[in-house]
Amino acid sequence: MLVASLGIFGVIASIVAARRNEIGIRMAFGATSAEVVRMVLWQGMLPVSLGILSGIVMTIACGALIRSLLYEVSPADPVSLCGVVGLLMVVAALACWIPARRASRIDPMEALHYQ
Repeated sequence: MLVASLGIFGVIASIVAARRNEIGIRMAFGATSAEVVRMVLWQGMLPVSLGILSGIVMTIACGALIRSLLYEVSPADPVSLCGVVGLLMVVAALACWIPARRASRIDPMEALHYQ
């Protein structure tokens, strides 16, 4: 979970850094901080959600292969799957939220100055 959250944080932070001028220009044209946070969270959580969905499908599809590795739990145990998915979504949202908050604090005048 730590490696996943650090990876998501690193990718989103680098995307925000690369798009710093664009975000500043958006804010100069009237985008609010909440809209910038929502944009960055959406762009970060969409690939995470698709990855989780494909992971669930693969877990259920490969259940027979991993059944012998599990102890007193079935491969498609709904409690385990929901727990892992929920925890990963919370960690991913937090890893996306930190760069999103940083992006919402970009000074539009500074971004326009570099253009």
